[in-house]
Amino acid sequence: MIIEPIIRRNICINAHPLGCAAQVQSQIKYVTNRGKIDSPKKVLVIGASNGYGLAARIVSAFASNAATIGVGFEKPGTARRTGTAGWYNIEAFRQEAEKAGLPAWNFNGDAFSDETKSKIINIIKENLSTIDFLVYSIAAPRRIDPATGDIYSSVIKPIGKPFTANSVNFLSGVISEVSAEPATTEEIVHTVKVMGGEDWMLWIEKLLNESLLAEGFKTIAFSYIGSDHTRSLYRDGTIGAAKKDLEQKAEYINDMLTAINGKALISVNKALITRASAVIPAVPLYTALLYRVMKDKKLHEGCIQQMYRLYHDFLFSGHPPTVDDRGRIRIDDWEMRPDVQRQVAALWQKIDQENIEELADIRGLKEEFLRHHGFGMPGIDYSQDVRPDIF
Repeated sequence: MIIEPIIRRNICINAHPLGCAAQVQSQIKYVTNRGKIDSPKKVLVIGASNGYGLAARIVSAFASNAATIGVGFEKPGTARRTGTAGWYNIEAFRQEAEKAGLPAWNFNGDAFSDETKSKIINIIKENLSTIDFLVYSIAAPRRIDPATGDIYSSVIKPIGKPFTANSVNFLSGVISEVSAEPATTEEIVHTVKVMGGEDWMLWIEKLLNESLLAEGFKTIAFSYIGSDHTRSLYRDGTIGAAKKDLEQKAEYINDMLTAINGKALISVNKALITRASAVIPAVPLYTALLYRVMKDKKLHEGCIQQMYRLYHDFLFSGHPPTVDDRGRIRIDDWEMRPDVQRQVAALWQKIDQENIEELADIRGLKEEFLRHHGFGMPGIDYSQDVRPDIF
């Protein structure tokens, strides 16, 4: 079939297999052109099919020649329907790793389930004996608690008071006012249960109990803080409550890892348009302004640039990583530079429907969003018939 993007409410419900493969290949090319990094050689990535998790796996494999296991929860293509972007990404990665002689195992399943954890434990035992690095990069709408069977669903809402702000449909460029009512106590609990640190901790606990974590093992999870423009809905809202829980769980995991001299870390990453962030109200407008400022200053990074810098400059630089007063790595450092935030704030006050194309990088957001789904990649003939089940 000829595959064109189908988008509903800032969600792209299809993907282009060849475009996704090209997008993976472009990230690999970036890494191989940058040079090698002396980092762990046996790596497990939980949430390896998109965004930061995919980028981290690419850096581990192609900058450090690591054997990698990638866990994703995706749908394969059929003869009549495209698979998810993540399915094509993770399969394209595996093919490129095999070409380069790099061991790679993909597992498609619910990372929250005990069944998935057991199967990954078996893969490690049969192939690697132990792992020395685990990346936790999950963004999910719901979770089934493996202990109780209860279903929890995450929401994006403020806490304590309503939220109102301007946002933008970056596909059309239309600015509108968005509002959200405060979350209930139950909604806060549910969001923390899905997006917090409990599952990360369960993964470490199970792997540690099976003696599958090497001496000096490291693990990292990703968080976000952001600016005042998104604070009420994000950092001070339900998602922020989950991120705070994730950061707190790092302390518990560090206690668990004491016996093997292990370390759990949090990386606070930069704002980017990904499949997950595109649906958060107000975030697209802030991100469009941020992109304009950071590109003008030649500071802009995508997922792969962020992950390469995280590995090269912080995690595996040969000396302990620089952290903030709460022990977090801050690769949002360029985003949060005072000069960058001052300019974003000034543009926020000026922007309207007449000048949005001039002041905000709407085109850049749209192009990046489409690339996450395999569309708009150079060198791909999108008029070509493609089999959706090619991978």
